[in-house]
Amino acid sequence: MTIPADLRRPRPTVSFEFFPPTTPAGAETLWTAIRRLEGVRPDFVSVTYGAGGTTQERTVAVTERIAHETTLTPLAHLTCVGASVAQLRSVIGQYAAAGVRNILALRGDPPRGGDGTWVAHPDGLSHAEDLVALVKKVGDFTVGVAAFPDVHPESPGFDHDVEVLVRKADAGAEFAVTQMVFDATTYLRLRDAVAARRDLPITPGLMPVTNVRQIARMSELMGTPLPPAVVARLAAVQDDADAVRRVGVEIATELAQVMLAEGAPGLHFITMNHSTATLEVFDNLELAAAR
Repeated sequence: MTIPADLRRPRPTVSFEFFPPTTPAGAETLWTAIRRLEGVRPDFVSVTYGAGGTTQERTVAVTERIAHETTLTPLAHLTCVGASVAQLRSVIGQYAAAGVRNILALRGDPPRGGDGTWVAHPDGLSHAEDLVALVKKVGDFTVGVAAFPDVHPESPGFDHDVEVLVRKADAGAEFAVTQMVFDATTYLRLRDAVAARRDLPITPGLMPVTNVRQIARMSELMGTPLPPAVVARLAAVQDDADAVRRVGVEIATELAQVMLAEGAPGLHFITMNHSTATLEVFDNLELAAAR
């Protein structure tokens, strides 16, 4: 079945997100996590790009290896950053040659170290909706897009974000995956606003916190605010690594329970290339019984 079809089934989907490693040790950690998580039979897995498209070659390589060496269904990331249309077509062709038929089409983040302003490649694309249209034109792909429950950092507001998702759907997007969610109400508000206008399944991103400094940095980079209640719970145990991990798993479990009870089509776990915390949440939710 396709990813959009899976998202419309009665039972919730489960998917995992990884990032391409930069060292041999990192590669070993990644593949250990992939093999462990493969055992729970996720519906799909994805591999991210680094900021500014810096890991494109490694992202493509890891995605191709997943397609060739595992039983997993890969969702290939693709961004507009620093790429001409010709280069984007080439990457799409690489994915097709590897048998990858699911693409997450993203505008992408500007390179770090600059002033944060988005600048398109002179022969490239400026918006994710344009990339969606290109992928659909090039081949027979299922295309997903990103969603931002807490409002995109460059957006003037919530209504604009809803309109952007509607345009992505009109360009050919068939599902969306959100940035990490720490407030179920923001996810539900976005999901319901989009559902009133288009049939676009939106899966919430979920990240079990295991490191307070890491999540604070990620929150800043993504523009995803941490709710005061979440901050307070983590701050109370921040000097105890085991306690941080336990509380992070508790928070993720509670969020997932609320969103699934409210009809979320699935959960997209941001794993940070580790499996243990993700599997703890998976077990807490008793998701194995539904698979």
